[in-house]
Amino acid sequence: MKMLITGGAGFIGSHLGQYLLSLGHTVTAVDILSTGQIDNIAHLQPHENFHFVKGSITDVETMDQLIKECDIVFHLAAVVGVQLVVSQPVQTLETNVFGTEIVLKAAHRHHKKILIASSSEVYGKGVRIPFSEDDDRLLGPTTSTRWGYAASKALDEFLALGYYQEYDLPVVIFRLFNTVGPRQTGRYGMVIPRFVRQALSNDPMTIYGDGSQTRCFCDVADVVRAITALATLPEAVGQVFNIGGSEEISITALAQKVIELTASQSSLTYIPYEQAYGVDFQDMLRRVPDTRKIKETADWTPTYNLTEILQRIIDHIRMTNDE
Repeated sequence: MKMLITGGAGFIGSHLGQYLLSLGHTVTAVDILSTGQIDNIAHLQPHENFHFVKGSITDVETMDQLIKECDIVFHLAAVVGVQLVVSQPVQTLETNVFGTEIVLKAAHRHHKKILIASSSEVYGKGVRIPFSEDDDRLLGPTTSTRWGYAASKALDEFLALGYYQEYDLPVVIFRLFNTVGPRQTGRYGMVIPRFVRQALSNDPMTIYGDGSQTRCFCDVADVVRAITALATLPEAVGQVFNIGGSEEISITALAQKVIELTASQSSLTYIPYEQAYGVDFQDMLRRVPDTRKIKETADWTPTYNLTEILQRIIDHIRMTNDE
């Protein structure tokens, strides 16, 4: 089949492209290379079934042609990373909302199945743990730019489900919880690659906030397996699925684990949120997914535990000196 990946030169997109090629599909990756990197797909470009197009999801003509020629669309392109979301709120909203609208309209014109990448951010400051797909959402005030990203991804979901309900467009939505792995950059606030680079250099480990906030991390190899499985299941159409790990860990404990695995001499340094991101920044205390729905629908569970995930990233950064 012919697969199109928006954001295909990004961290997750490049791994998804590699996996789809291994299954015998033809893959076209489109990326404007704002946060995606050509190095992420350098190993894919010699493949006869891989094609790269430098372009934006906001380019109507480009997206219409690419979607017309494919069988399934994987829409991963978005503004990502806390630092970009906080510092570039207009670009975040316009890319995530208008870009998704353009992609959905083209998918509707050509009636192509489309999988939409959403985020655990849509749950906001919800207090019911673990987060289930049908839970109510609790967002902070509009004066905090952090919640603009959450609102934009929720609007993407509403729009996609609207196309499904009103026009019978085959849509599947997946909410990602802290996907990590080789080739992920730490430039935009992603915590694990930043911690690993600091640990390997014996630099202080910078923890934003008090470090008590908890997260669950999922290896990108498991994530692309889940996304691909959802693409094949008719019963997934019109549904929303969480994809994430199950090991909850505090950010302080995560830093300590990285220090242990790297035999680092790094110390821990705590930086207040307002110093890192501005006075209006707010964060989630816990972010834990309920993944029963995807387990029941696609028979999917993660295969990598946290120690294995961290070791894969440590080995990759040691080998490549990747940022």
